[in-house]
Amino acid sequence: MKSVIKTFAAAALLAGASQAAMAAPAKPAAAAPAAAPAAATAGVNGIAVANLDAVIYNSVAFKKAQVDSEAQYKAQIDAAKAKETALNAQLRPLVEKFQKDRAAPGANQAALQTQVQQLQQMQEQGKAEIEKILEPVRLSNAYVLEQITDKRTTAVQAAMSKAGVTLLLNPEAILAATNAYNLNQQILNELNASLPSVGVVPPAGWLPREVREQQAQQGQGQPAPTTDGR
Repeated sequence: MKSVIKTFAAAALLAGASQAAMAAPAKPAAAAPAAAPAAATAGVNGIAVANLDAVIYNSVAFKKAQVDSEAQYKAQIDAAKAKETALNAQLRPLVEKFQKDRAAPGANQAALQTQVQQLQQMQEQGKAEIEKILEPVRLSNAYVLEQITDKRTTAVQAAMSKAGVTLLLNPEAILAATNAYNLNQQILNELNASLPSVGVVPPAGWLPREVREQQAQQGQGQPAPTTDGR
C-alpha cells in the first residue's frame, strides 16, 4: 500500500493522461532523433546506417498529418482535455483528504486502504473514458504511420540504389560510425518526394495491420480494407 500512497501523495491525478493517449503508437515526432545531414558519399564499401523511425517522424507527410489530425479530431481532443480537467477536480479533494487522514495520529489503516482503492478505481475509470474518447485519434495515428511505413520501403530501396549501398544496418547494432555511413537524409529525400502527404481519416472499417494479421491468423471476419481504401 505504501507505494500506492506515495503515488497519490505525489499528486498523480491523471496529469498528462490525455496527452499520453494522444501520442502516436511508436513515439511522438518531437522525440524522434533528427535525420543526419547528407554525407558526400553515403555508404562505404556498400555499407550504410539508417534510423528508419527517425525518417518517418521527420518526413513532410508525418509532420503535416500531425497538424491535419489535430484539426480533424479537435472535438475529441478537447473533450478528452475537459474530461481530464474534470477528473482532476474530482480527485484532488479526495487525495487531500487521504493525505490528511494518513497524517493523523492513530490513522486507521483499513480506512486508508479503502480510500486508496476508491481513488485507484476512479483514476482507472477516468483514464479508460479518456482513452475511449481518443480512440479515433489513435486509429488515425496508426493509419498515418502505416501509409508512410508502406512507402518508406520503396524510399529505402531507391536511396540504397542511388548511393550504391548493398547492406543497410540499424544504428542500434553499431557501436560507432561517421556520417559517411549515414543514409537517413537520402531516404528522407526519397520519401518526401514520393509521399508529400497522407490521409488522416481511415476508411470505414479500417484496422491496423497487426489487427488484420491477427484476424487472418485466427480466420475471423472478412479481409479488412488496405491503406488505399480498396
